Amino acid sequence: MITRIVVADHAGVRFFDASGPRAALREAGSLDNPGARLPDRALKSDRPGRVFARAATAGIRRGAVAHSATGGERRPQRHAAEVFARRIVRELGAARRAGAFDRLILVAGPTFLGELRQVLPKALHQVVAAELRKDLTRASAAELRRQLPRNSLNPPL
Repeated sequence: MITRIVVADHAGVRFFDASGPRAALREAGSLDNPGARLPDRALKSDRPGRVFARAATAGIRRGAVAHSATGGERRPQRHAAEVFARRIVRELGAARRAGAFDRLILVAGPTFLGELRQVLPKALHQVVAAELRKDLTRASAAELRRQLPRNSLNPPL
């Protein structure tokens, strides 16, 4: 039984495979998100839109138009992280259909783990064996193994 360990943040993901509770972790690939390191202004093409409405409130001169900005509801960095989470899930779905793994362990900081959970389809959610809310993207395979929850690599009973 192969367990795929997904170690991710908004900037990149590393995939590891473990064939058993005592087996060494083998790196199975990685993906980068080049947009993650860009500032918001580089990810967005222009300013938010504007809304013009007739001022119908008392105290504003007749015929005046009120202006208000729209946007800001969704920051470009957050959108880029969501798009990257969807890309990771597509890769996992393809690997699962190809029989590359039987179980998943998700390792990510709390914010990005939430992004992954939101886009994870039911078929993949059912094979999640454990989650670890830590950013370990720069950790070695040995350090990652030490941080994994106890018995998370053991096969289910």
